[in-house]
Amino acid sequence: MAIFKTETKKAIKNSKTPVTTVYDGRLSTVLKAPWFSEKALLAGENGVYVFQVTPEATKTQIKEAIMKFYNVMPKKVRIANLPAKKVSLRTRRGIGTRARRHKAYVYLAKGDSIQLV
Repeated sequence: MAIFKTETKKAIKNSKTPVTTVYDGRLSTVLKAPWFSEKALLAGENGVYVFQVTPEATKTQIKEAIMKFYNVMPKKVRIANLPAKKVSLRTRRGIGTRARRHKAYVYLAKGDSIQLV
């Protein structure tokens, strides 16, 4: 029983409105650096690029940052959270912690590429 609604639930669900985002200067801080590891470099040959991202970054923000700075449209974005680890310092202090990190796997369409140099 909808008192104030004139549209049905199906009409609301079927009406697709494009999501618009506001560029407030935060896209430049989303991508920290490209991730250079052996696995990431091998994945780059298949159209998958890996970036270090901020912990607060969402998939849509990462996608928009890639589109803005590299002028390519990502097919999909996956985020991996790497936990902090205990590491040996080989000094008198003994053990320290390596900071936690966040990386994003960006999948591109066939034929698209990003120059990371």
